[in-house]
Amino acid sequence: MSVSLNRRMWLKTAGIAAIGAGLASRCSSQFGANGTTKNDSGLAKVKVSSDRIIRTTIGLRPVRQSGFVLKSETVGEKTVIHNYGHGGSGMSLSWGTAHLAVEEARRTGQKKYAVLGAGVVGLSTARLLQRQGYEVTIYAKDLPPRTTSNMSAAWFGPTGSSQRDHTTPEFADLVVKASRLSYQYFQEYLGQDYGVHWTPAYAVSDEPPNPEAQQTSLSQRIADLYPESTQLEPQQHPFPRAYVRRRWTMQFEPAVYLNALMRDYRLAGGQVIVTEFENIAQILTLAEPVIVNCTGLGSKNLFGDEELQPAKGQLTLLLPQPEVNYMVMLGGPLYMLPRSDGIVLGGSREVGEWSLEPNPAVTERAINSFTEFFAGMA
Repeated sequence: MSVSLNRRMWLKTAGIAAIGAGLASRCSSQFGANGTTKNDSGLAKVKVSSDRIIRTTIGLRPVRQSGFVLKSETVGEKTVIHNYGHGGSGMSLSWGTAHLAVEEARRTGQKKYAVLGAGVVGLSTARLLQRQGYEVTIYAKDLPPRTTSNMSAAWFGPTGSSQRDHTTPEFADLVVKASRLSYQYFQEYLGQDYGVHWTPAYAVSDEPPNPEAQQTSLSQRIADLYPESTQLEPQQHPFPRAYVRRRWTMQFEPAVYLNALMRDYRLAGGQVIVTEFENIAQILTLAEPVIVNCTGLGSKNLFGDEELQPAKGQLTLLLPQPEVNYMVMLGGPLYMLPRSDGIVLGGSREVGEWSLEPNPAVTERAINSFTEFFAGMA
């Protein structure tokens, strides 16, 4: 699949470097201009306790064993462009796969498009169609803040487990291409208005890193998108683990970011129709000649994708702590990240689970694990 980049969409390399050098202001008082800290000490501890829980969120990630779907097909008299099944990487890959979907759209020669779904993939696709001068209408059952995308953690992690587990060389190339495209687009959205900023992330472990695994992983192919990845010595960090790697990553505030995308879409003249489709026959009655399917898990019923299944994810949010300005990855599904709406403790991944009810055991595991971790922090 060829990609012809619209030069007007991109920042110059120097501009990207400048943004990277001017990391988010929330970190400036703690972290130096070169990304180092005062031995990475002085980091504020997270206050973890059950009585600080403010809410629990559940999201059903759309997972496919063979990876996300990005293709066109003819259904009746319509062209349908599919862009769904990103698993836990929808936020990260949103601009990249939207870009590739719009390349497919341009080949149709049409000017009017229907976008199904108003999560991050649908909104990103709709915005890029608008940038091309096309007329776009979004049809969706749920709008922010009630989309699955609003339930995400979320940070830039395009090579999540759903994209690694069953990767062919061709699909790996597609993930890398989409990841790099997304990274470029996100540079335009850094700042408070869109809730996108750089945050230092600490991966901690009692086991030494496996250099061989790191060199052969899909993540290694985009390692340059995570600036200043550094293995810290024990005296350089306050964490109760033997091995700590720090790198910078983009973090997203879902509520802020998705509302901003919807605002931009409406300001550009985009229409939104709140509706729920029961079957593909109803979809084919739409007036638009080209339909871009960004329905995520909804594609299972609407388009008969039997490979698609949910992966239930659960987040526990604690009272906000503005002084906490870093992320921690404990390994497996456990992580902590700070947001303006709360401290996020994640996570879980229950493949095949459709329930939207919180699992008390998942909450208890997160609370207990991080209580112990931060109690041991210097």
